[in-house]
This record gives sequence, structure tokens and C-alpha cells, in this order.
Amino acid sequence: QVQLVESGGGLVQAGGSLRFSCVASGRTFSIYAMGWFRQAPEKEREFVAAITWRGGNTYYSDSVKGRVTISRDYGKNTVYLQMNSLKPEDTAVYYCAADTRTGTRGFHLKSEYDYWGQGTQVTVSS
Repeated sequence: QVQLVESGGGLVQAGGSLRFSCVASGRTFSIYAMGWFRQAPEKEREFVAAITWRGGNTYYSDSVKGRVTISRDYGKNTVYLQMNSLKPEDTAVYYCAADTRTGTRGFHLKSEYDYWGQGTQVTVSS
């Protein structure tokens, strides 16, 4: 089992920045990759970014590329998401997810991940 706890959400004005954190605990040695997803009201949960846990390879959604940076602190079992130039359409609940299963189907897929955090709300005002 892997437990994930996100933090860092909040209310921010358009153009501002936020940094999210996700701390993993439990069987962290089994983590292959970590991802961030978001879900706006009445919309599907969508991929934002992912990072392989040991190699640090990063992947981004086209919708946020250039504004978002994902990183991880391997020793602290923590993954970060830095979002800049926030827009009202970035308003959503942001979820951290962990992939512990062998075989990669695609880091942009929700089905790739088997553990999820509780989510953190981000509201961007115009």
C-alpha cells in the first residue's frame, strides 16, 4: 500500500503561481512513477504531468506545458508541481497519483496509477 497526501492548493489570482506537494508513505520502494491530474467541475479527470520516480523523466500535458514543472525529492518521498501564469481555467481539484505496477501503458492515463491522494482544491480568480 502507498498513501499519498497533497498540499498547496488555495485561492490565487490569474497570473499567479502555486506549488503543490505530495508526500508518499508506505511501500514507496514500489513506486515507479508519480503523476498529477486535475478535475474541474463536471469534467473528466485529466492528466497534468508525470515523473518517473528513480530516473526523473518528466511528461507534460500540452495544455500546461511551459507553465508547469514537476519534480521530486527522492529522499523525502515527495513530488512537487509548480504552476505559473495560472488561468481561471486551471481551477480544479488537483490529485497526486502513484504508479506501482510493472509495465507502462502511458503516464497520461488514469488507469496507469493504482494509488490516489485525496486532492487539493485550486481556485484561480480572474
